[in-house]
Amino acid sequence: MRIPFSILPSRVLKRISLFRPFASSLARRFSSLDVLLKQARSDMDKEDYITASITNSLMIFTLILIVSNFVQIYLELQVISFSLFISASVALFVFANSIVYPSIVVGRRIRAIEKNLLPALQDFQAQINSGVPIFNTMVNISNSDYGEVSKEFAKAVREINAGKSQIEALSDLGADNPSIFFRRSLWQISNGLTSGANMMIVVRESIKSLADEQVIQIQEYGSRLSPLSMFYMLVAVIFPILAVTFIIILSSVISLSPIMTKVILWGFYGMLFFFQVMFLGMIKSRRPNLI
Repeated sequence: MRIPFSILPSRVLKRISLFRPFASSLARRFSSLDVLLKQARSDMDKEDYITASITNSLMIFTLILIVSNFVQIYLELQVISFSLFISASVALFVFANSIVYPSIVVGRRIRAIEKNLLPALQDFQAQINSGVPIFNTMVNISNSDYGEVSKEFAKAVREINAGKSQIEALSDLGADNPSIFFRRSLWQISNGLTSGANMMIVVRESIKSLADEQVIQIQEYGSRLSPLSMFYMLVAVIFPILAVTFIIILSSVISLSPIMTKVILWGFYGMLFFFQVMFLGMIKSRRPNLI
């Protein structure tokens, strides 16, 4: 996993251990970072990741400080404190973004897994009903186009080929996975294999549970969209009409120049466009993963 805004590759940043003692003390404050890095499929532990993040942030701080000082020398300005403030602000932003980034990667993995989980399980059920063995079914799922779900089953297939039992490989795969629905499905399958239950019934119940959860998520999503749509109509439709009318009337009353009126209207248009993009992003982020 690449560290965001990194100047050097992660493996190079990891080897620079000048800040490792400080990173070791700072790692105690981020207790969940180890789990997030593991679920994000990163090859770094918590201390290595924090060390690399600190090193990258300080490199960016130094680079921006040097560039801003050259700009000030060129413009014949003497505001060193401003350069320090800008450099420190950007470096802190980069470090905070690096600490949060594993949770963002995990969230993307969860969405990618849960989006394809239900059709993958339905395919799993259809193959079992046709008499295909469990291992061959997992191989077929891993070679199918189910995104992250196929990758997860491919990992289980590799571990089984390396000597692990099917039950152990599925249990380990579920323990390391960030999606609670995927973990639940794998645990049901592994428990069914352990107890010798009818796998057609086990997979069918798992699919039924996911389908019920999908209906609940759709209902919750619909209930959240109603107030959001009213808020959107208020801010993106009614408020702009009133604001533009007010600006036109105000410009005629106080005799604003045409250029100033255009600047105000274009600035208002830019603010409205930014709100539209932000609102669409908020709607997309609230969309259920199982849909």
